Amino acid sequence: MHWIAWPLPPTTPTDGGSSRPGAGAPAAAGPHPPLPQAPHEHWWALQFTPRVARVEDEALLLEVSATERLWGGRAALLAQLQRHSPPWSGHLPAEAGHPSPGPAQQEGPTPFAEAPTSLQALALLRLQLAGQPAPRHLPDGLPLHTLTALHPHLPSLARMGCRTWGALRALPRDGVARRLGAAVLLALDRAYGHIAHNHAWVELPERFELTAELPALATSADALLWSASRLLSALQAWLQARQQGVLALELAWRHDLRRVDGVLIAPWHALPVRTAQPTHELAHLRRLLAENLARTPLAAPANQITLRALETAPLPHASAHLLPPDGSSAAGDQEGEAWHQLVERLSARLGTDAVQSVTLLADHRPECMQRWQPTAGRAPATSRERQGAHAPEAVLWPTWLLRTPQRLAMQGHRPCYQGRLSLLAGPHRFDMAWWEEGESQVPASASDMVQRDYFVAVSPGAGRVWVFRERPVHALPATSADHWFLQGLYA
Repeated sequence: MHWIAWPLPPTTPTDGGSSRPGAGAPAAAGPHPPLPQAPHEHWWALQFTPRVARVEDEALLLEVSATERLWGGRAALLAQLQRHSPPWSGHLPAEAGHPSPGPAQQEGPTPFAEAPTSLQALALLRLQLAGQPAPRHLPDGLPLHTLTALHPHLPSLARMGCRTWGALRALPRDGVARRLGAAVLLALDRAYGHIAHNHAWVELPERFELTAELPALATSADALLWSASRLLSALQAWLQARQQGVLALELAWRHDLRRVDGVLIAPWHALPVRTAQPTHELAHLRRLLAENLARTPLAAPANQITLRALETAPLPHASAHLLPPDGSSAAGDQEGEAWHQLVERLSARLGTDAVQSVTLLADHRPECMQRWQPTAGRAPATSRERQGAHAPEAVLWPTWLLRTPQRLAMQGHRPCYQGRLSLLAGPHRFDMAWWEEGESQVPASASDMVQRDYFVAVSPGAGRVWVFRERPVHALPATSADHWFLQGLYA
């Protein structure tokens, strides 16, 4: 297992648009104490791993051993975490001989720690945030104050001359249990990974709906949008963790007054907003909400807002370009050439017949199930072609068929293709002479009638292949007259 301890960003009343001192722009940050982290502050981490645990308002613990390969390795995953995590504006202690950074110098990469267990990663993060170096010998050299369960016993352990995890672990377990309690040994075993540590994993709600109290009455559309910014950020994190985009959302606000000029007003007003396609882009959602709010007059000042996701859909993943960037643009960020552009350019350069692609056909003969034709200018697939792509019996058929079946050599009664074949699935039988080329599907005589039994097989050198055994209809099963052929290859 591999754990990453990620610190939660310090939050102030003026951070992220969650509160505002007045109806205008947010005031400059003052000496406010940090606010507790809201439950949705850590949803962004769920897009990288489902195993995310929260340690109060201090850190997130991410177990990434099962997902780091999907992100291209551990280094790529850490780069994505730095990119998508909230901006780090915490204060790190200054090194000896160097002044403490000012407010303008505090923005930078988020500090984090890695370790085989969650408690070791958390301990290393605490040392890093305190400006203390990590010990040379891990985890025995970690100081006792980095383990939360030992905090009540630190004075007693200090009087005993015990200051590190290794020193405590070296003491007799029976004596430690009698003097400090079994919970200390339990925490130490969890920290070393001897027993499992059951965390309370972060879970996303099935439906997105967040409500926020406004610290000051909102009397304009700009004030409502400013206050809704933090809820939009939470919506983006919820959508990214669920691999979805929003199609319809609703911003509702509660009126602070029941009457205006003696006229009763509804307690709530809801503003629905729809998107043309699923999206989780924060700037786009904020722009759509701003445009709709600009046309919606407020009947009374608002003191509470609620953001709901009314309709979501799976987010389509964009396909990467076939070719890498060539670096010819001035900024060096030119994208690679798209597939259809490459096909059109090659067809124009080499000739239309030189660039071909395969088309599926609804045909009962394996040799006629695929047709190769020029790719450029190809007409859309017909209904007959679409039916061939959804044939229920074609589940086990390969995607690449040989134009002409290749006869296989035999070793005894076993066919060979880059080694002796092992049959996995089959047979799937084709009767009569359906695979004969030409318009006629009726065999000339009974002697021309054959059967094909198709199998999915494994070759030691080629992997999975699609083979068939051909024999006359009137022959006995598995006779020496049977011939084996290679029909298709799997990816």
